[in-house]
Amino acid sequence: MLQWLRRNFIAGFFVAVPIAVSVFAIIWMFRLVDGWTAPLSVRLLGRPVPGLGIITTAVVLLAIGALATNVFGRRILQTAEGYLLRLPLFRTVYSPIKQLVVAFSPDNEYGFKRVALVDDPARGFLLGFLTKEFTIDRGQGAEAVVAVYVPTNHLYLGDVLVVPRDRVSFPDVTVEQGIRIFLTGGMALPSRMKAQRGTDRVDGFRV
Repeated sequence: MLQWLRRNFIAGFFVAVPIAVSVFAIIWMFRLVDGWTAPLSVRLLGRPVPGLGIITTAVVLLAIGALATNVFGRRILQTAEGYLLRLPLFRTVYSPIKQLVVAFSPDNEYGFKRVALVDDPARGFLLGFLTKEFTIDRGQGAEAVVAVYVPTNHLYLGDVLVVPRDRVSFPDVTVEQGIRIFLTGGMALPSRMKAQRGTDRVDGFRV
């Protein structure tokens, strides 16, 4: 009975905590924006408008997205970002967060495109993310190699392995599933995976 209670309590804890943190974070963000927009609505309309923070947040995100996808707007954002990165404290916090978020963005050509499985003779199979495919010439002709990022501390720290192309395969696991695997210490690994190799290209990478 005690084992059953302990097992189910722990399982419920790890299911509920991520959901609760996500919900509270979203609520906090909307309340923060509501706190900024409420005085404006009172001044313009004479009364507070419930939900104005949600609408404002959505509009701001859409505007930033439209600006970022425009050539001229992208230059403005890059210039503003360059000035902000000169601030030591801002740079320390902003840079790693942006790199991590951008790496997992599906629209980023330099981000993590696929989950990769490296066959390492010394350490066995290493799970990571494919980041780049290129060739290297060590005096004996061009060799096909790939760069695989293998997280070693959650997701934001890790090793970059450059290995021959024929030592890498790609399991049928999405990037989102790969992130979940690392965050759970491997507990989210499926009971069965299929890995493929070949010479076809998908999203600019060989598979």
